[in-house]
Formats: sequence, structure tokens, C-alpha cells
Amino acid sequence: MSVNSYTPKDSSAWKTFTMLSFGVAAAMMASGIYFLEASFAAKGFYAMAAIMLVHTSVTITKTLRDAEEASRFINRVEDAKTERLLMDIQRGDGA
Repeated sequence: MSVNSYTPKDSSAWKTFTMLSFGVAAAMMASGIYFLEASFAAKGFYAMAAIMLVHTSVTITKTLRDAEEASRFINRVEDAKTERLLMDIQRGDGA
């Protein structure tokens, strides 16, 4: 069994900072929409746009991270080993 494992490079202080920054930004956006002098429909439109923007930001970040993780050499080697094992099993079942 290989012991090649990936360790995260971000410190807990950085993670805390990014979470707090997100919280502050979300609170500022929510309060800005709440105190906006516009109709309820306009406020709803801005709120939906803000929620969709956050959702798409998280989705694209996850997609880019998954693509980078999949391109790591160790993962490609493990995928090749798994593929070879499955091919060997298929050949064994046909006999």
C-alpha cells in the first residue's frame, strides 16, 4: 500500500480568515439589499442574483479543484492500477 497522501497547504488561520471574510461580505450584501430604497420585487431580484452568484462561485471553485486533483500524477497512477485490475477481473469472468 502506498503512503503517498496529499496534505493540505492552507493553515487554519487562512481558513478562518476566508470564512470570516465570506461571512462579512454576505452580511454586507444582505444589509445593503435590505436597506435599499426599492420595491420588494427589486430587492428580491437582487437577493436572488446574490445567492446565484455565491452558488456559482462555489461550484466553479469545486470544479477547478476537482480537475486539479484529478490531474495529480499519483491519482492517475491509481486510476491506471484500478483500470488494469478491472480488466483482469473481466478477463477472468469470461473464461
